[in-house]
Amino acid sequence: MDHIDRARDLARTLLAESIPRRWAHSQGVGRKAESVAHLVGDVAAALVSAAWLHDVGYAPDLVVTGMHQLDGARYLRDVADADDLVCRLVAHHSCAFIEGRNRGLSEQLASEFPPVEGLASDAITYADMTTSPDGEPVEVEQRLAEIIARYGDGHLVAESIREASPLIVESVRTVTAALGKD
Repeated sequence: MDHIDRARDLARTLLAESIPRRWAHSQGVGRKAESVAHLVGDVAAALVSAAWLHDVGYAPDLVVTGMHQLDGARYLRDVADADDLVCRLVAHHSCAFIEGRNRGLSEQLASEFPPVEGLASDAITYADMTTSPDGEPVEVEQRLAEIIARYGDGHLVAESIREASPLIVESVRTVTAALGKD
């Protein structure tokens, strides 16, 4: 069994029963990452693994800080012994540094998990932000609006996503252009 199979199985174990809708989303994000993995060369397996695992920090038993990106990355590093790049991609997916700053966790996030630069970072954001909560393809603008509406005005996550929106849209555009679909 390879790293991607292990990642998918771990995500299923952590999410399928406790948060089935989050598991549906993670399946869609995993499939979307598989469809763009060829763009990132030798880190393709890490990208796809991270996509499957990107939301494990929502699993009830893993919530510590309330920031799912950090909680998930810590679990993957400390318990699942996941690859460093996978942990870093999970920790920083979809502009998590903004939520980290807004939660007062940016120093912990950056020191424990150095940010990933370039197309791999854009690709995990693309996969996450073009996949609905039910795992279906969606336009990035619809996804951003859905997140803000789900959490509601004034909620830290909604405000963080609102602030991150231009960067998220730019990541999606970068990957779309690399796919030759612009």
